[in-house]
Amino acid sequence: MTGLAHKHVVVIGAGMAGMAAATRLAERGIETTLIEAAAHLGGRARSVAIEHNSQVIQLDNGQHIALGAYHETLKLLATVGVQEKDAFLRVRLNLEMRDGRKTAFNLKTPSWLPAPLNQLVGFLTCTGLSWHERVTVMSLMLKLKKDNYRLNDDVQLSTFLQQNQQSSNVIALLWEPLCLAALNTPIKLASSKIFLNVLKDTFENKHNSDFLLPKLDLSQLFSQPIARYLSANQGNVILNQRVKEIKPSDNDYQVVTKEKSVEASHVIIALSPARLRSVLGDLPKLNCIAEQTDDYNYQPIYTIYLQYAYGITLPKPMLGLVGGVCQWVFDRGILCGQNGLMAVIISAQGKHQQYTQDSLALRVAQELRDAFPHLTKPLWHKVIAEKRATFSCNVDLPRPAHITPYPRLYLAGDYTYADYPATIEGAMRSGVACANLIK
Repeated sequence: MTGLAHKHVVVIGAGMAGMAAATRLAERGIETTLIEAAAHLGGRARSVAIEHNSQVIQLDNGQHIALGAYHETLKLLATVGVQEKDAFLRVRLNLEMRDGRKTAFNLKTPSWLPAPLNQLVGFLTCTGLSWHERVTVMSLMLKLKKDNYRLNDDVQLSTFLQQNQQSSNVIALLWEPLCLAALNTPIKLASSKIFLNVLKDTFENKHNSDFLLPKLDLSQLFSQPIARYLSANQGNVILNQRVKEIKPSDNDYQVVTKEKSVEASHVIIALSPARLRSVLGDLPKLNCIAEQTDDYNYQPIYTIYLQYAYGITLPKPMLGLVGGVCQWVFDRGILCGQNGLMAVIISAQGKHQQYTQDSLALRVAQELRDAFPHLTKPLWHKVIAEKRATFSCNVDLPRPAHITPYPRLYLAGDYTYADYPATIEGAMRSGVACANLIK
């Protein structure tokens, strides 16, 4: 098959990578079919409906944030008609970590200075660290800048930080919260190389480190506008159809589901690494990749929703918490108009997994009350536990490439974008990269 008009690309999997690939292909005018086993687009980043007192409430299956450095995500959203000002609350970098009622750490970067001066002034004037600790942080940041955030050999992030004179206090208040938020991997397991890649993107300029806090639920933000865009641009979306096998021939591929077979000139497999092997029956050259991903470990993300009385708010839309099981709390009343609703995030494995969901919610409610005494007893709670939310971003984790031994067959997914951890931006970049490989 030659020429743009003769291409038909089948994208398998409608998570972030698959949606990004299909959108980019549709933008280029290439016929695309997006096949998804579930009844919805979005993969792990979607909203879910729960019922309480005969009311249907939309909750995200995980409270996500973006960064100003998420350029591919912002570009794709603009393509499908979602403008940043409508979708996100942009907040200048302001890390406030609470330990009970006191502020244990606060880092603000001045908006009037360019990078890296804004970072250095921010670390110089932050609270919660001794003068010596602030100097060690600034020294490390300058060293990383000089080395272009590159390491010759990967090591556990905890080891790297200790080697660079970061105290246990600095690690607990700054580096560990950032690691959990960015990599969803415990600091004693996390890859220093990948963490530094994220750090480089974040601090490349002063706007990259801004927090972008969603003002829409995840379905409104991603899957719904992407579905509309694909429909308007000759993109075909097939839901509730799990792909059973991919059959290669000399000139094309047959993508087989339970109910149909779709002919494709090109195929992009945008499944999670845990599901990759399920479609490889007729693709033995990919077994070596499947063997790599079979060995991946996974990390959970727990989102605990607590509904308080109307009018209850927090001092800021996003705050960090240390000293307990809670890590971050978001005020969805400020962000999304869901008045009195708080979302607490607990990333990666930890002692919180020993609790039942009800007892975990009670523990979280008590920790919030300790930090914010004005909070009353929550009216209801909902715990959403993604037990395998992301791959564990461990040291020297093997990451397959987009290109495979099969012509015109590609792999997309956050695990294939080797410079990044399992994030929306990594998935988006991988999907767009695959789409751009199709000439």
